Amino acid sequence: QVRVVESGGGSVQAGGSLTLACVVSGSIFSIDIMGWFRQAPGKQGELVAQRSSEGSTDYADSVKGRFTIFRADDENTTYLEMNNLKPEDTAVYYCRALAYSRPGARPDVDSWGQGTQVTVSS
Repeated sequence: QVRVVESGGGSVQAGGSLTLACVVSGSIFSIDIMGWFRQAPGKQGELVAQRSSEGSTDYADSVKGRFTIFRADDENTTYLEMNNLKPEDTAVYYCRALAYSRPGARPDVDSWGQGTQVTVSS
C-alpha cells in the first residue's frame, strides 16, 4: 500500500507565495518521478511541474520562473514552491508518485494524493 499526502494549500492574495508538500509512504523501493498537477473548475487538468530521481525537472510554461519543485533529503518528500501567485493559479493541486515497489526496469507504482486547494485572490 502506497500513500501520497499533500499539504500546504491555502488562500493568498495575488503576488503571494505558498509551498506545497507531498509525502509518499508505504511499500516503496525507490521513487522515479514526482509530479504536481492541478485541476481548476471547468478546465482541463495540467501538469504543473515534475522532478525525476536524477534531478531533471519540467515545468508548465505558465509557471516557469515562479514555481520550483524540489525534493527533501529524505527523498520521499517533494515540495512545490510557488511565488508571485496569480488568480489563474487557483486550482486543486495533486501530487503524483511514479515509483518502484521492488528493483525493476519500469516503475510499477502510480499513486495520487487527494489534492490540496490553492486559491489566489486578486
